[in-house]
Amino acid sequence: MIHRYVFHNDQLLPIEKVRLSPGQAGLINGWGLFTTLRVVRGEAFAFERHWRRLEKDAAIIHLPMPYAGPRVRVQLQEVIRANKVTEGCARIYLVYNQVGFWRSDEPQPSVDLIIYTAPLPEYHEPVRLAIREHGRHAASALVGVKTISWLNNVWPVAEAQKDGFDEVIMLNERGEVAECTAANVYIVRGDTVFTPPLTSGCLEGVTRSVLFEIVGEAGAIVKEHTLRLEDLYSADEVFISSTNRNVIGVGEICRLEKKTKKGENGGRKKKNKDERMSALFRSARARLKLHPLRRIHVDAIDVKHPVKMRPGGTSC
Repeated sequence: MIHRYVFHNDQLLPIEKVRLSPGQAGLINGWGLFTTLRVVRGEAFAFERHWRRLEKDAAIIHLPMPYAGPRVRVQLQEVIRANKVTEGCARIYLVYNQVGFWRSDEPQPSVDLIIYTAPLPEYHEPVRLAIREHGRHAASALVGVKTISWLNNVWPVAEAQKDGFDEVIMLNERGEVAECTAANVYIVRGDTVFTPPLTSGCLEGVTRSVLFEIVGEAGAIVKEHTLRLEDLYSADEVFISSTNRNVIGVGEICRLEKKTKKGENGGRKKKNKDERMSALFRSARARLKLHPLRRIHVDAIDVKHPVKMRPGGTSC
């Protein structure tokens, strides 16, 4: 549940005082953008990265940007203080009002700014992943744009949860792994971490960009690489990342084909991999303390279950 106080355009209001109009065409049509930020020790983590992505996406969908990042950051902190958030998350929405036929003639800004906060969601650890074919269209002009039209993400998760899964691996039109509905995905082979390239149709996640930095600082190699389901099933480890999850290990992945047999001594080998990669990420967290821009995120990046994949994957 979101917290009581919301920032709407130029006012901090209790939620019952906020009015959204049926005449806001972007709200009805899904023409708008949003981003989710982590709140750590009462501060919004990596605001500049989130705002740059909003500006980039606004240019792609031709959304006017009447708001300045520094001012929005101050307004976001007002919401965090009003709701007394120490650890939690926040969302910033930009909704295009003056577009299309189904809009009203009432006075309203060209773009609505909406900011609110919420507690951190609870996630199962390690996660179980379902598979959805054609979940992403890598050739789309809107690929990687985080729009408020979010049905293509919330609906697959809701369907997967009916079968006991936590998230969904989204494949693109070429059958490649793109991402989860609200998380980036990674595999580990030896000392190398692989993640799908942006050309797969995945979002350029903020936590993904942070991981590119800290994994390298910790002595591992991180690469963008085209991945298929077979790569996930044969990987030493699989994990996902997002703003709210940070980093969570994957325990099971649904198989589209027949389950393969487990290799000999697979369990023992997995245990050794767990220990090695846990040490790697502990080193990465320690390095965060040395970087002034990221120091507030030291406790937020937390790999509790970096490796829980069962040998051979899991059938569904």
